[in-house]
Amino acid sequence: MRIRFAILALIGILGMTRGAYAQGCALCYTTAAAAGPGAARSIDFGILVLVTPALVLFLSVMFLLYRRATAPAV
Repeated sequence: MRIRFAILALIGILGMTRGAYAQGCALCYTTAAAAGPGAARSIDFGILVLVTPALVLFLSVMFLLYRRATAPAV
């Protein structure tokens, strides 16, 4: 019960940070929209390149935690 509360509190605190609202930056959106289709493809590719290592690490940790939870007791 305490762990659930702590996780929810952490998510709430992280959601209130100023950096969480950076995705709505009008200047960034306008610059990216005006850059043209080639730049849009480059931005899309850059997003994929940046998210891939984070996703691999996250899935690896989740897989290891799952294996540990389902391992037979010794």
